[in-house]
Amino acid sequence: MNVQLIREALENRQIFIYFGAVAAAVAAAYAVPGTTALEIVVNPALALMLYLTFLQVPMPELKQAFGQVRFLGALLVANFLVVPLLVWALIQFLPVDPLLRLGVLLVLLTPCIDYVVTFSHLGRADARLLLAATPMLLVAQMLLLPGYLAVFLGEDAARLVSMGPFVHAFAWLIVAPLVLAALTQFWAARSSVASRVLVTLGLLPVPATALVLFVVVAAVLPQLGPAAGSVWTVVPIYVAFAVISPALGWLVARSFRLEAEAGRSVAFSTGTRNSLVVLPLALAVPGALPVLPAVIVTQTLVELLSELIYVRLIARLGRDSFRA
Repeated sequence: MNVQLIREALENRQIFIYFGAVAAAVAAAYAVPGTTALEIVVNPALALMLYLTFLQVPMPELKQAFGQVRFLGALLVANFLVVPLLVWALIQFLPVDPLLRLGVLLVLLTPCIDYVVTFSHLGRADARLLLAATPMLLVAQMLLLPGYLAVFLGEDAARLVSMGPFVHAFAWLIVAPLVLAALTQFWAARSSVASRVLVTLGLLPVPATALVLFVVVAAVLPQLGPAAGSVWTVVPIYVAFAVISPALGWLVARSFRLEAEAGRSVAFSTGTRNSLVVLPLALAVPGALPVLPAVIVTQTLVELLSELIYVRLIARLGRDSFRA
């Protein structure tokens, strides 16, 4: 089968692949003792997933993407100004529990940089523009997140969060995969063999994301029993976020007069969060288990269900350009 056809088949069926990975992880967690040991694989699996994601970003196009000032402005305003205001409003409905609120803040304040690209493609958004912006989104959230946590949690943030895990995540989950992806593309531009390897690697982002989901759920699920109360507390918050945030992203896109496809990308970005990447940060917090991973994994499951709706409803938004 043609490589491009295989890639399209994987992308078109990614939601079902992800749910399959989650179901397999749940089965493994209950049937196989000791799946918590998979926790040591979470970071390497994430680094692989991000490397494969960054490989899909043609590095020469990054310069062109940064020239899309209006789109980048809308993306930054929506994710780092409007969404934090929404999150602040939503956490007022949570109990005054610093650990519970920290988990919600970690996951809702960080825009997704991996599977949002293929979801947006399915939803008739400008996926390539969003893909080219992913390094900027990831760097921005890692730089801004400690400040947001300090504002929203006050003194509790200083007690619960240290900069060490953020620096470690930035170096090994962002800088290293991005540099390696750039070197791979540089090699592929000068070698036909490397070029073929690069095409083959283009098949792997969806399987790599499924692997991360499997590892995370299988490692965390056996530890979640005592956190059942926290899970049911945050579900309404996540559902409200899933409903409201894409609409706010779309309104921001309209205010920036973006074309329809770019506007849909902003809506997808505001509705899709970076739960898999922030999980290692959560696990580094003293006393994180079982509340923080439970809260974060719950958001992932709510979000995957939401994406089934997004790819149908967001695709219908703004069939005409916003331009005058």
